[in-house]
Amino acid sequence: MHKRRPKAVAAAAIPSADPVPEAAPLDDLDRRIVLATQDGLPLAARPYAVLAGQIGCDEETLRARLANMLESGRIRRIGVVPNHYAIGYTANGMSVWNIDDAVIDAVGERVGALEFVTHCYRRPRHLPDWPYNLFAMVHAASRDAALVRVAEIAALLEREFRGACKGRDVLFSAGILKKTGLRIGA
Repeated sequence: MHKRRPKAVAAAAIPSADPVPEAAPLDDLDRRIVLATQDGLPLAARPYAVLAGQIGCDEETLRARLANMLESGRIRRIGVVPNHYAIGYTANGMSVWNIDDAVIDAVGERVGALEFVTHCYRRPRHLPDWPYNLFAMVHAASRDAALVRVAEIAALLEREFRGACKGRDVLFSAGILKKTGLRIGA
């Protein structure tokens, strides 16, 4: 079976929401870099070269500054922000699972490693109405295809963690929400 991750359509430097201990304020160049990247990198063969030209520095300096901001914790990550609809994944299903607390970390690691799961995380239950404590996002071209993926997760859980799953559901997206990270003002 061929498995693939959605291709990136943009990437952005995501400023950290956590305070950075004993960090000096951003200098002018670092601030311009964050402002230029927070809405995404240019879709170009050499996006860092394009950005460097836009903010008035060379590509090597831009890359070094980004690496320094990542290392210092000033930005949390440079990550892909795919537009799943634009690349043909129109059925976005958040699968939710009621997993035995004794094995939830192992289950989460295993499910999160599946190529068709774009993110997977633990959340608290809200009993009696919401028994689910593991969330795993699946993107597919149709609801039926997404449900097949969810069935694959269920089969994996039964095979590798027999009896650990006490229930599941799938919540499908009803619309597109704009995803953004923390923003700093100009």
